Amino acid sequence: MFKSLYKKCLDLAAHKSSKFYLAIVSFIESSFFPIPPDVMVIPMVISNKKDFIKIFLITTIFSVIGGMFGYLIGAFFFDFGVQIMNFYGYENKLYNIKNNLIDNSGFYAWLSILFLAGFTPLPYKVFTIASGLIGFNFFIFILISLISRGLRFFIVSYLSYKFGDYFSEFMDKHGSKWFTMVGISIVLIGLIIYLIFKLNV
Repeated sequence: MFKSLYKKCLDLAAHKSSKFYLAIVSFIESSFFPIPPDVMVIPMVISNKKDFIKIFLITTIFSVIGGMFGYLIGAFFFDFGVQIMNFYGYENKLYNIKNNLIDNSGFYAWLSILFLAGFTPLPYKVFTIASGLIGFNFFIFILISLISRGLRFFIVSYLSYKFGDYFSEFMDKHGSKWFTMVGISIVLIGLIIYLIFKLNV
């Protein structure tokens, strides 16, 4: 099933209405669809480099809107949200997360996890739904989603624009590990800056 969906997304990237389909895939991937929009972004930018900013913006905006939809699923359609959580195997962790959010350390831990989910290959959709299920601050959720998703898709779009097929081959071989390492590095840098600021205050 996943291979079929992956191939379908590649086909849509070559469609004359590819930007429209990119918006749809970006939206639904943030709440339940298993194939990330990067699959479409890379070939679309390589084939039409002058549109890489437009492709980046479409992907980011509709991914965040889809994330907001995922949040609403978690907040108002509990049973459906739990079914999606079950599908990705995160149902047992949800209650621990909710308990940890009672204190500030849990709040900042979830903030970091949400950023990593938006930036790395972690299933972002799981954390959009979980954020709604646990009642995480909606406006902070949107802000972190904009930063993490925007940063991720800008990097993918820009490197596809700059290096073309070389970047595509690199992503096929090392994409997941590379994004995970960069995402963790950003979170650690942010944590260090936060601790320095807190100690100075």
